[in-house]
Amino acid sequence: MAFTGFSQTATIKGIILDANNEPIANVNIKAGSTGTQTNDNGFYLLKIPSNQEVTVEFTHISYKKVESIFNLKNGETLEFNPVMSPSVEQIATVVVTGKRQHDVEGITTLNPETIRKIPGANAGVENLLMTLPGVNNNNELSTQYAVRGGNFDENLVYVNGIEVYRPFLVRSGQQEGLSFVNTDLVQNVDFSAGGFQAKYGDKLSSVLDITYKTPYQFEANADLSLLGGSISVENVSKDSKFSGIVGLRYRDNSLLVNAKETKTNYDPTFADVQTYLTYKFTDKFHLSFLGNASLNKYNYQPQTRQTNFGTLTDPMALIVYYEGQEKDQYQTLFGAFNGTYFVNENLTMHLIASTYHTTEEEHFDIFAQYNLGEVNTNIGDQNLGEVDFSKGIGSQLNHGRNDLDALFTTIEHKGTYNINKNQIEWSLKYTHEDVRDRLVEWEMIDSAGFSIRPPKTIPVNEQPYAPYSGPIEPFQNVRATNKAQINRIQAYAQWSKRSTLGTSDVWYNAGVRVHNWSVQGNGIATSNQTVFSPRAQFAIKPFWEKDMLFRIAAGMYYQPPFYKELRDSSGTVQPNVKAQKSFHVILGNDYSFKMWDRPFKLTTEAYYKHLSDVNPYTLENVRIRYSATNNAKAYAYGLDMRLNGEFVPGTESWFSFGYLKTEENIDNKGYISRPTDQRLKFAALFQDYVPNIPSMKMYLNLVYNTGVPGGSPSYADPYEYQNRLPAYKRADLGLQFVIVDENKQFKSGWKKPFKELSFGFEIFNMFDVQNSITNTWVRDVYSKRQYAIPNYLTPRVFNVRTTMKF
Repeated sequence: MAFTGFSQTATIKGIILDANNEPIANVNIKAGSTGTQTNDNGFYLLKIPSNQEVTVEFTHISYKKVESIFNLKNGETLEFNPVMSPSVEQIATVVVTGKRQHDVEGITTLNPETIRKIPGANAGVENLLMTLPGVNNNNELSTQYAVRGGNFDENLVYVNGIEVYRPFLVRSGQQEGLSFVNTDLVQNVDFSAGGFQAKYGDKLSSVLDITYKTPYQFEANADLSLLGGSISVENVSKDSKFSGIVGLRYRDNSLLVNAKETKTNYDPTFADVQTYLTYKFTDKFHLSFLGNASLNKYNYQPQTRQTNFGTLTDPMALIVYYEGQEKDQYQTLFGAFNGTYFVNENLTMHLIASTYHTTEEEHFDIFAQYNLGEVNTNIGDQNLGEVDFSKGIGSQLNHGRNDLDALFTTIEHKGTYNINKNQIEWSLKYTHEDVRDRLVEWEMIDSAGFSIRPPKTIPVNEQPYAPYSGPIEPFQNVRATNKAQINRIQAYAQWSKRSTLGTSDVWYNAGVRVHNWSVQGNGIATSNQTVFSPRAQFAIKPFWEKDMLFRIAAGMYYQPPFYKELRDSSGTVQPNVKAQKSFHVILGNDYSFKMWDRPFKLTTEAYYKHLSDVNPYTLENVRIRYSATNNAKAYAYGLDMRLNGEFVPGTESWFSFGYLKTEENIDNKGYISRPTDQRLKFAALFQDYVPNIPSMKMYLNLVYNTGVPGGSPSYADPYEYQNRLPAYKRADLGLQFVIVDENKQFKSGWKKPFKELSFGFEIFNMFDVQNSITNTWVRDVYSKRQYAIPNYLTPRVFNVRTTMKF
């Protein structure tokens, strides 16, 4: 147990400016008996006691005094940038109470420092999301996630108010590399698992809202490990008008992929560079630029694989020998300008222009020869572990030449107007999407000398029991070339208000979105559709002795189809696909309390979704294939709970529980589980340190998910294959020894240049659990029985890591 004598503190920091947006040096900042001064750039940093009201005074001989009251959680860092005016009068007191605004909106706020420290095979924002209730992903190599029964394409991601996209062609987690979000650049992370406001876009499941830093001083960060590294540099000009941050990342998944059961020659290159720049032309007009350039190269040459499965009494094995290779490349360029004009203290207006360009290549020719049969279990036999009796012998050849070029261009106007306790927000947005796509995929399967034809062949193929005189056909064969353009016009308007109802504090929000889109292209019939999405939220904080907050959210959520959702299994674009529709109702409660004289909060949300015009899909690893029809309806309901607080003084930890049930009815054939029907989830994020050695810190990341439906063989009816994969169990442990931090600085020696320095050791999949993400289906040629061979994920892997800040 950690030493409880450590002081409980929070941090406030920022830049103090005058009315002309110039920094003020030598401002005296005092909180009780502690104090500091601003430097030449107007920057300050002050430690204050946490979990209590603290009055902070900002004084200067030439400016009026500013007095603010803060009530922050232990370890919380808040940026507070007051503007001082030439006067001797004191302005009204400002009370800053942390994140209560996000609580009433049903938004979870995550600490960027926690994100940077928590261990994971794919560390980052998405890694931390997996510890939240209602968020699932059974593949540690992927940054994709499913929320409350939705799929990976149903999640909105914003960076500084600009929507970002995920790749189109990625089919497995080990192809992904880096997510868009660079953790080193992050300042705020907000997440909503449903029932979000009209100001957020048209998706069915969730919103991840990221804010990148606006630097206030020079700082450099580096993070190095066996999986790659990242470097970021940030600075601000002397007049504080120009600020910028640049981050470079490189990742190599070889450590993880080479530990899997398939022996390979694996040569990945995942790299990107991002920047966020801001220039303050005047105190009223600011211009910022968000840029990203990424290159993911994936060269993969599988060699052999042996998977043992079955039972103790009937052990089985699949042995595969491979020839060929896969070469993939994903190149993305993204740039966005955001002009912000502060008309007055109540009115703010934005004009945003962005361009997203991705070129993706997926080229593979892989020949696999397999032997499926009973395993030799005789201890001492020289053939122990090998297949003695074969039930299936065959080969398969997979060929692919898939190329995609997509260019998205967007221009948007947004505004915010505050009047009394009312806030009005609006937006008008136009997007042009130009997608050029070539899809060439075929698969040949041969079993015991017989070429297996597609199962729906007419007349029925009875090989090997009867000869078949028809021509040889691939088991799967998809060929298509598409040039599609989608034009979208989106708009929203919403109103929010804080008020009182009797002795209770209340908050209202109501808004509506409208989305019009048209699809056209070579050989594609033009279509045009429009949807309206009304949404509302209400929160109330009763004047009770116990700190309780209740909220309810409801609304219609549409997901107008993107290009992937328009393309059916044959590669043909279906322009008349409708927007999937979902009606959400969410009831939530936050209960804040103290335990062991430390703050805790229990968050509970119950939700129900009724979905119509559903576009059914299949899920293989992380690849989603849509039917491009609206021939299904579905529902999802569940309960999410999270208890977070200082289980160890000075650190935040939490425990999560989620229950989910989601089913769909395709063509009125009855309800079956959807591919993301993850019934139960338990997760924990725990931070601690050694009592007598507080510099030795421990981070533990635990996830348990019950199994999802394991998919089905190609062309099979999903109603006949509803078996589930085994439960997903994973524990990642990180140990970090802190040499330098803000509480332990050095004025001489080799440690002097560092603001922070630490070395760590990480264990991924600490208990070496064999988790599987999909099944490989192998046919027994004699009985025509299909065997589901699990595709196992990464075993236990060790990593070393160092982080530093200058």
